[in-house]
Amino acid sequence: MMHIGIVGGGQLGRMMAEAGAGFDARFTFLDPSDSPCAALHGRHIQADWNDNAAHERLVVDSDVVTFEFENIAAEVVTRLAEDRPAFPPAKALATAQDRWAEKSLFRSLDIPLPPVAKIDNQTDLDAAVAEIGLPAVIKTRTLGYDGKGQKLLREPDDVTDAFAELGAVPLVLEGFVDFDHEVSVIAVRGNDGETRVWPLVRNEHRQGMLHCSIPEPGHALQPLAEDYANRVLAELDYVGVMAFEFFVQDSETLLANEIAPRVHNSGHWTIEGAVTSQFENHLRAITGLPLGCVERLAPCAMLNVIGALPERDAVLKVPGTRWHDYGKAPRPGRKIGHITVLAANEAQLGERIATVERLLVNDLG
Repeated sequence: MMHIGIVGGGQLGRMMAEAGAGFDARFTFLDPSDSPCAALHGRHIQADWNDNAAHERLVVDSDVVTFEFENIAAEVVTRLAEDRPAFPPAKALATAQDRWAEKSLFRSLDIPLPPVAKIDNQTDLDAAVAEIGLPAVIKTRTLGYDGKGQKLLREPDDVTDAFAELGAVPLVLEGFVDFDHEVSVIAVRGNDGETRVWPLVRNEHRQGMLHCSIPEPGHALQPLAEDYANRVLAELDYVGVMAFEFFVQDSETLLANEIAPRVHNSGHWTIEGAVTSQFENHLRAITGLPLGCVERLAPCAMLNVIGALPERDAVLKVPGTRWHDYGKAPRPGRKIGHITVLAANEAQLGERIATVERLLVNDLG
């Protein structure tokens, strides 16, 4: 029996635990909330992320430790790793938490990315805009997700006092790129260095939040995406699942956007749509088990449920649908579930996606 500790008790931890049921794994979740949705599947230690006594309780319960989101201090993972194997490594978490460190990593590995500049004050911002030009996006170096912690700069007036507007905290400026669409690739690396990469996924966002992900096996840019992903995984001596987001430009160029050192929203389709899900392979990687096959089983897609649940029975009447309710209280802008859609062919998939989309009542806030 495997005992796995997870820092975080949200839906990603919940889906890890569901994937681990077949391995007779036992889970302990460290989370400060009263009733995290993952607690249904294991023991819940309610404590602050930085609570040393809670860390001791977690490692006593665990053979190996992982985390399900990246807004915890990398030092927490470092401390846990002193007593138990802890994956992904703290270095990967620290890199992903700092957008400048992340962009610097891409540059060091010769992975193309949009123009970027480090911003520590309004003077830096003015100089960077003069060099990179408008439109551009300023983002906080740390924190911020789903479109939060950033501002689009279109006109010179948007630049005035923008540093103070975002809290006078360290920022990065990213040049706006004319791209075709966004894609992501989910990869997993074992502690023996073996890697597997799922098919490239085309992503559609609405108001800065992921709406739909569709895997596209055989994509012409798959080899390039895999190459870039493997460079990062090797450099960070990574263990576990990592997501890579890219912009596709002129149908042949991949520009790196960001990495996520964890299982990822755009990989949820793998639960029903792949031979081995991202959640199962993450568990396999961190516990030293052989990695599973990552082939797509059938044409499929994942649609997020945000803010409000649609009528469940109506969704499930659509052939090929799978319902995932995270058990979280609805509120605007909150991911509270997802729907997987499977089909016999691409045309049928498109029809079923359109049907499900008409049933969604997403409240993006």
